[in-house]
Amino acid sequence: MREGATRKDIEELVSLLHEVGAEAHVSRGEYRTVIGVIGDREKVMQMPFEAYPAVEKVIPIMKPYKLVSREFQDEPTAIPVGDAEIGGGGFTIIAGPCSVENEAQVVEAARAAKAAGAGLFRGGAFKPRTSPYSFQGLGEEGLEILARARSETGLPIVTEVLDVRDIELVSRYADVLQVGARNMQNFLMLRELGFQDKPILLKRGMSATIEEWLMAAEYILKEGNNRVILCERGIRTFETATRNTLDISAIPMVKGLSHLPVIVDPSHATGVRELVPPLCRAALAAGADGVMVEMHPHPREALCDGSQSLTIDDFREMMVELKKLAAFLGRR
Repeated sequence: MREGATRKDIEELVSLLHEVGAEAHVSRGEYRTVIGVIGDREKVMQMPFEAYPAVEKVIPIMKPYKLVSREFQDEPTAIPVGDAEIGGGGFTIIAGPCSVENEAQVVEAARAAKAAGAGLFRGGAFKPRTSPYSFQGLGEEGLEILARARSETGLPIVTEVLDVRDIELVSRYADVLQVGARNMQNFLMLRELGFQDKPILLKRGMSATIEEWLMAAEYILKEGNNRVILCERGIRTFETATRNTLDISAIPMVKGLSHLPVIVDPSHATGVRELVPPLCRAALAAGADGVMVEMHPHPREALCDGSQSLTIDDFREMMVELKKLAAFLGRR
């Protein structure tokens, strides 16, 4: 309450809270009064408290997300995908090109990823591009190519769903359905993904807070799908040296708030190839459950994001260093 709020002001609000079935605990200090509220959060937060002149501010104490929270489930969620597992203490590598261009490119990249120790293979068949004139992906043809790469290497496939109308199609081919940053708050899509029997990789929106990110995951869990992988991929700041700013602090923060596994995408976070290996090491040290990186057999010829894609040799060298660091940190 504002300084100087009267007894009548306080009694009016307490009475209003009782009407919606909430308990009101009034704490009077020397200068200010605080009303602590216990009850149905949704009903309470719908009340127009800040419209009352005597109210200074309303502060939600309980977290708005429930199913994704540590309060709901203290044990970390581990999500098996093929022979890999995301969460549960290990550090999983997802690698592959930004977009599927042709079968030769994808199969070569998948073989290299498998040989170096990656657990999953990524590739975009549908590409969300800022410009409508940029390469938009091969669609179902790209999904078929990814399926052939899986048959050859055994690596499970991670690929993005752009539209709620494509969920059924992508689900027929992919092992993990990815929700991109631009779709993080596409609530209709999130609800539909909650009915799918596939793990969902949910990228953080470029301007999303951690709470908004976790609330997006809540949409999926609420419909019954608890196999959600959170992916920090950089947020938009004033910095222009990199494409986005990788929020390393989000890793331990989210792991303290939620039981869901957290991975990092340093390729999209920075847009700079040379920054990917050190940020993968930083993610490992910060406690992430894995990373997703872009790797292309010939980055100069890539139709999408060649500047941030590791070469096969770069990826192989990075994996050697990550294995050393993982061993030092006692991680798998």
